[in-house]
Amino acid sequence: MKGPNWDDFRFVLAVARSGSVSGAARELGVNHATVLRRVAAFEDRLGVELFVKSVRGYEIPPEKLRLIEAAREVEAAVGAVERLARAGEAPLSGVIRVTSTDSFCHAVLPPVLARLSTQAPALSFELLSTNAHLDLARLHADVTVRPTLKLPEDLHGEVAVQMAFGFYAASVEVPADRWLGLTGPIGRSYLATRLRDELERRRVTFTAAADSFLSLLSLAEAGMGRVMLPAFLGNASPRLVPVAPAIEAAPVPVYVASHVDLADAPRLRQARARIGAALAREEARMMGRLPVTAKRA
Repeated sequence: MKGPNWDDFRFVLAVARSGSVSGAARELGVNHATVLRRVAAFEDRLGVELFVKSVRGYEIPPEKLRLIEAAREVEAAVGAVERLARAGEAPLSGVIRVTSTDSFCHAVLPPVLARLSTQAPALSFELLSTNAHLDLARLHADVTVRPTLKLPEDLHGEVAVQMAFGFYAASVEVPADRWLGLTGPIGRSYLATRLRDELERRRVTFTAAADSFLSLLSLAEAGMGRVMLPAFLGNASPRLVPVAPAIEAAPVPVYVASHVDLADAPRLRQARARIGAALAREEARMMGRLPVTAKRA
């Protein structure tokens, strides 16, 4: 059996990245029919069907994840050979898809990824913001950065840092019975459930609610009520002040993880280690020990 050449891998990986034939065609600068033909040829040579065609596009079934990641390792290796020929070294390279909450994508990860890009110029990132759990089994992302007490069974990773919560309002004059509620995925967390139970016991008035800490931050800054926020958001706001806590809020671990089937892939393992180390250096800010006026390097 004649094996596929590197061009075959390029077409398959372009479809995996974009989730569609048309997206792969745009990325590679070819027409739709060429992508279909090259992917079909790849599948025929290996005797496998890599993608499930659905109304949502071309999806990767879980049992084919390792094959796709192996192809991505080939992509990185080809790039490494080229760099070795030019410069004699092969740094971490390629595209890493990172998913996290909107507040992390807005306030924590950009400087972290910027430093990593400086250290590894051949590495690039796609930052995917969502407060819901993405299905990494379908390669929606390579690495997830998630504050959670426990990882779901389909993920494997390590705790990079702890994240503290605080309680804030636009002024200490905001009445103690006016609060902002947490809804959606963030409202189902352990701390959010405890807070809601306590506030309902007190018969407080919920003036507004949101499924995003960034939205809650803005609502609190507008004076709509007291709120529980990650300390790195609340402490950084010049328009909020700390108020008495409604509950005792223990820090929450922040995991850097990948899907269990891909956790041992060298490229992803190295990327997780670097992201985790960079997050660990943010410990003072994540734990709310960094004053608003402090300057960080």
